[in-house]
Amino acid sequence: MRILLLNQCFHPDVASTAQHLSDFGVGLVERGHHVTAIASRRAYDRPEQRFPARETWKGIEIRRLASTGFGKGAKWKRAADFGSFSAACTLRLLAAGRYDAVVALTSPPLVSYLAAWFCRLRGAKLFYWVMDMNPDEALAAGWLREGSLPTRALEVMSRFSLRQSHRIIALDRFMRDRIVAKGIPAERVAVIPPWAHDEAVHFDAEGRAKFRAAHGLTDKFVVMYSGNHSPVHPLTTLMEAARQLAGDPRFAFCFVGGGSEHPRVRKFAEQHGLKNILCLPYQPLNELAGSLSAADLHTVVLGEPFVGMIHPCKIYNILTVGAPVLYVGPEPSHLADILASMDGSPHTARVAHGRPDDAAAQIRRIAALGTRGDKELFARTAARFSVHTLRPQQVKLLEDSFPSPG
Repeated sequence: MRILLLNQCFHPDVASTAQHLSDFGVGLVERGHHVTAIASRRAYDRPEQRFPARETWKGIEIRRLASTGFGKGAKWKRAADFGSFSAACTLRLLAAGRYDAVVALTSPPLVSYLAAWFCRLRGAKLFYWVMDMNPDEALAAGWLREGSLPTRALEVMSRFSLRQSHRIIALDRFMRDRIVAKGIPAERVAVIPPWAHDEAVHFDAEGRAKFRAAHGLTDKFVVMYSGNHSPVHPLTTLMEAARQLAGDPRFAFCFVGGGSEHPRVRKFAEQHGLKNILCLPYQPLNELAGSLSAADLHTVVLGEPFVGMIHPCKIYNILTVGAPVLYVGPEPSHLADILASMDGSPHTARVAHGRPDDAAAQIRRIAALGTRGDKELFARTAARFSVHTLRPQQVKLLEDSFPSPG
């Protein structure tokens, strides 16, 4: 089959959606399909970085489009970048040939709307991989106002994308419920979590030692937040916990990644004179195992209103390296479900937002355990979210939607 992958970012970008869609594309090529990806030439979190306009990678034909690169410093800049990519994408789709299937993600928001019209006009089947729910997320974050013209327009576009989809891939049961509540038949929505990058991520003792030595962390108990720093992952509780533990030389807090909130963490540390906070950019995929392995405790953060709208998939890589986990966020949620399935492991904990005292106490408690965790339990849990477990399910979902030849 001829399959088109549509998303703003793709290999070699380090953004999560780029890595997952690239993995999926490789899985499709391995099954003998002809795969083309349309993406932006600019790196998602570093717009000054540009990739080649055309490239073939692991059998996938990548076509990258020019767009503006204002970055994420202001809403208008982000909107301009999204808009310019969407315009370029529209022109490319108008000139595109025939495809059997289109797999569309959600970067930029509602790029699936373009895919839905393309599929309707060209007779292709749309597979909508919902990495986040918009405009729901934008409303919950306060970026849009309830009942405003932009909100109503975006909701119409979102529902059109959902209705036109042959199959919809939700990341957890909470996201599925939100989609079904919009009038979409439940049988068209499959729940397949995004997998761990376990072909690139594993516990790396050598990489751990190298990362810790390079950043002055060798003798520290390292508490790490790694990934997108966004308002939907509010970090105030974690930063305040770092402030409370600033007088204890054992602890270091490492914030790795990017996003609009990454500079705020750095500013918080400077304002309060905190020497126990270290801010680093996204790490290259070939060094990700080492950086994740460097943590003695990983944190996963989910904002209260965002259950079922976003899915912090960083938990899967954390389970793969076997590090203890502190979840800051609400329950019920998918993250709370995972921790509950781990039989009350002492190497996991949850605290609510606004409770930095509790977060600091849990950090001290886990540090006192003196071990990295129950390796077998973490490995069993991680195996449920392995690329080798979940990617074949998603490939089968697509293939089963077409009649077998002969």
